[in-house]
Amino acid sequence: MRFLDTSLISLDVEAKDAQEAIRAAGQLLVEIGAAEDSYVEAMLTAFQEQGPYIVVAPHIAIPHAKAESGVHEASVSFIRLKQPVAFGHPENDPVELVFALGSSSSSEHIDLLRRLTTLLNEPTNIEALKAARTPEDIEGLIESSIIEQGE
Repeated sequence: MRFLDTSLISLDVEAKDAQEAIRAAGQLLVEIGAAEDSYVEAMLTAFQEQGPYIVVAPHIAIPHAKAESGVHEASVSFIRLKQPVAFGHPENDPVELVFALGSSSSSEHIDLLRRLTTLLNEPTNIEALKAARTPEDIEGLIESSIIEQGE
């Protein structure tokens, strides 16, 4: 399981719309071999068919798709957009922080969501994600959050 490793983080990504943002976050999963291109396409299809349900909080989106769409290893990637983009959510737009979630089973999906929710439930963590200068800054934030959780 890979949760926001530095190879899964990209800061100040330029995207003109939600589809480009989802593609950029998903591409990080593909680059490390955690998912296939088909998984990125499945995330885009899910967004197109089901709408902005993935915008789970103000400025935060968590695109994902079914594991059988091409996930090899449970993982979460993160991109911070240089300029926020609209995903079409009436209250939580525009989105600045995008976490692509790939899991190969429902138990992994729940575990990744639990870890991500724990991180994002703390407002200071969200501010730290917005202010981070490097992927290593975020890795340090993740490590300190996990230590505080007692994991």
